[in-house]
Amino acid sequence: MAMQQHFLRPERDADGRSALTNVRAHQRENGHSHALWILAVLAATLVVGLLVSLLAPGASALALSSRSAALPHAVSAAVGPEDPAATPVTWGVRPADTVHGTERPNYAYSLEPGASLDDGIIVSNYTQGPLTFRVYAADGFMTEAGELDLLPAGEESSALGAWVSFAGEEVTVDGGDSVVVPFTLTVPADATPGDYAAGVVSSLLVENAEGVSVDRRLGSRMHLRVAGDLVPAVVLDDVSVTYDGTLNPFAAGDATVTFTVTNDGNTRLAAGQVVRVAGPWGAGAQSAPRVELPELLPGTSVTRTVTVDGVWPLGRVSADVRVTAEVVTAIGATDADTVPVVAPATASASTLAVPWAALALLVLLVGAVVLWRRAARRRRARDERKVAEAVAQALKERDEQPVA
Repeated sequence: MAMQQHFLRPERDADGRSALTNVRAHQRENGHSHALWILAVLAATLVVGLLVSLLAPGASALALSSRSAALPHAVSAAVGPEDPAATPVTWGVRPADTVHGTERPNYAYSLEPGASLDDGIIVSNYTQGPLTFRVYAADGFMTEAGELDLLPAGEESSALGAWVSFAGEEVTVDGGDSVVVPFTLTVPADATPGDYAAGVVSSLLVENAEGVSVDRRLGSRMHLRVAGDLVPAVVLDDVSVTYDGTLNPFAAGDATVTFTVTNDGNTRLAAGQVVRVAGPWGAGAQSAPRVELPELLPGTSVTRTVTVDGVWPLGRVSADVRVTAEVVTAIGATDADTVPVVAPATASASTLAVPWAALALLVLLVGAVVLWRRAARRRRARDERKVAEAVAQALKERDEQPVA
């Protein structure tokens, strides 16, 4: 009996090893197929992401360089807001042709403190009947939109508008006629050197469709440079940047940069800016398209916002803003070559630019791999239990067989 069992053990061991070898081969095949399936999914995800990033708007930035300094802005001859509800304008104004110039778009002077001059404005009546206008001068200021406007009629001027005087406050113009209204500009002896803005205005009360009287104003702008020490200066403040990513983990996002430019000197300035956004150590740098900056009067500020496309979420992005400016030289000035140079202003800001979409994709992929490995371990444990049960059953059945 011992000899018979001696010959049976190798057979039972061979059967067990054969069953175990078959199960492990099956596991290897399943593992290889699952690995190939995951690689195929990853490859498909990469291809789809790349295609979306290429086709999606904003995936690549259009880098436009901006001029370091803007040219002086053109100036309109008309000033003052218009009321669309009022009746159409029935008169016109323009600077008179005098020794100070002909066919001028506006008034521009350069005077010493204490000096004075005489000039005039032409008021034309386009109606058939006579019209009576109120004529006066008012200080100019910049609106929030960066446009030049004049103080309301009831508000008293304290600078250039107060230095202009008319012989009378009203003028009557016959229908179809034009009248030259003279005025005198006298600069106070203690006037501070620098640039001033105002407007010479003709005002007319008109009745709109609702029967309400509306004060309508037409006029011409006036710029004055008082001789003396010119100290131009431009200041850059309140620079901020925000980042807006995309749901596509393979596409760049947008950076929004806001900044405020202030004329901190005593001259008119024509300014221009360059906005550059980049990641750490200048990686992925992009430039913003140039936004228009209005001509800045002394002491005025404008705030602008630009969007920079094609900024990659590299963890942190920085926005560098540089503003350059030139002094606007008054028409007829003789000291254009002595105008001082304006020092540029620079400022920076930064913000986090986290690639949330890419991190989410990475978490999903890592989670998928972890779940697959756990499932593979469970399958392997289940298969090993089946092998053990099969081997035990085979040995049991072999032991129960009668011995010949």
